[in-house]
Amino acid sequence: MACILGLRGAWISIKKNAIRCLVFFLTAIFVVSGALALRELQSRREAQKDFNGLAQRVQSKAPSDKENSSPESAGDLVGSAVHKHDIAALTAENADCIGWVCVPGTMIDYPVMFTPDEPQRYLRRSFSRGYSICGVPFLDGRSEAGDINRIIYGHNMKTGLMFASLMNYKSQSYYEAHPYFYLYTPSQTYKVNLFAGCIMEHDADVYSTSLSESYLQECINNSTFRSGSGVPTGNILTLSTCDYDFDNARYVLMGELIPVKNPADTSSEG
Repeated sequence: MACILGLRGAWISIKKNAIRCLVFFLTAIFVVSGALALRELQSRREAQKDFNGLAQRVQSKAPSDKENSSPESAGDLVGSAVHKHDIAALTAENADCIGWVCVPGTMIDYPVMFTPDEPQRYLRRSFSRGYSICGVPFLDGRSEAGDINRIIYGHNMKTGLMFASLMNYKSQSYYEAHPYFYLYTPSQTYKVNLFAGCIMEHDADVYSTSLSESYLQECINNSTFRSGSGVPTGNILTLSTCDYDFDNARYVLMGELIPVKNPADTSSEG
């Protein structure tokens, strides 16, 4: 009897110790997970703060040119909040920067990097070259001067940062409110008129630097919005981010590059 009682006491002791270990283990997981989540949140906040600082350094309101602009184009400029961008100020700080992409009225307002020898250098790297969960949007490393299609990649962050707002182009009304965006480079400003937004496989033909007319029509047919535009005849800029409709899905936003002489002059815009 004493032996049985002893075994029972030992078993109870083992259970208590096991419960203590389990509680300790779960508490440790909770603390570590919380610390990692807090660190990631802080990293995202710091990244957005850095981008805001960059935007303030490179942007200046475009001077109004009422003598050369029609009332309609002047109104368009006011509504889209077009700015001049001093890209030289950024390239002086980081030579990997080749431009700035801005979708007026959205959170997409970021520098664009280009490192052909290491195409994904800024996947998890900040503009100042430190670690960043957000990274910096970057141009496809294969890009060359004569390419028809150029691709800029950016993360789809749950906080809405980077290219997350591209998901909103699955709504027709969102497209109608944001039918174009701007690309600023040291030598040229471009208005990018959107013609298609599509959910794609990660290795779809859209990631080619040369796209056929029939493929562009296919993209228009499969677009999540209707632009009313035909197949573009000029160069194309594609923004790409992760989508979660299925494994390895991507969402791409495609637009035609229209050179603009300067942000206050829309005479060359389409």
